[in-house]
Amino acid sequence: MQPDDAVFVPYGTTHWTALTTGAIVAVLLVLAGRRMRGTGAEIVTGRVFALVIIGFQVSMQVRRLLPENWDLYTSLPLQLSDLSWVAAAYALWTHRWWACALTYYWGLTLTPQAVLTPALDAPDFPRIEFLDFWALHLFVTWAAVYLTWGVGIRPTWRGMRATIAATVGWATVAFTVNSATGTNYGFLNHKPTNPSLLDLLGPWPWYLLVEFALVVAGWCLITWPWTRSRQREDTHAG
Repeated sequence: MQPDDAVFVPYGTTHWTALTTGAIVAVLLVLAGRRMRGTGAEIVTGRVFALVIIGFQVSMQVRRLLPENWDLYTSLPLQLSDLSWVAAAYALWTHRWWACALTYYWGLTLTPQAVLTPALDAPDFPRIEFLDFWALHLFVTWAAVYLTWGVGIRPTWRGMRATIAATVGWATVAFTVNSATGTNYGFLNHKPTNPSLLDLLGPWPWYLLVEFALVVAGWCLITWPWTRSRQREDTHAG
């Protein structure tokens, strides 16, 4: 058994276990989504999934705000992942295009960066801090995979533009709060202390510009195949 004071170690046993579990569940969700596509079961499944996300994440946020757990640097819901789970739950419930877009782009690019190079200075499994971190990030990725490859909701350039606007809006708010309080939500004011992909992008503030350019380029790459596929389908149908 893990001792109660064991600290999470990147790419240790629990990290690999969480990554493997995330991949397996993603595959199962795709298979289930395709089987249920266009049926009443699809609607029920999506809404149950949404309620699970909401129930878990709201309880975790309340826990972080309790006096015994309060920490100005970690307790405020100002990480992009705090916004992404709301978008994911709404997308699962409604299938609104903009919510599905936010879930797709955030869930398949920014969230995987967090789980591949986690800044998790917290106890290891089975402590609640460990479960909080992994559930927060995996839920969004699972929702993105399920909605895209399971349910069949395809990304569009319009959705990408909406996601860029939402991301810039979040970054503006988070940076303002960080500057006023000395926090570092989103790593917008300085890099994390643990090794991360940001170490390859230069010093502050240049790494923010490089990261933004890389993210937009990546989003273009994961949008273009879907739009090309749609154009071919429209051509054949015509």
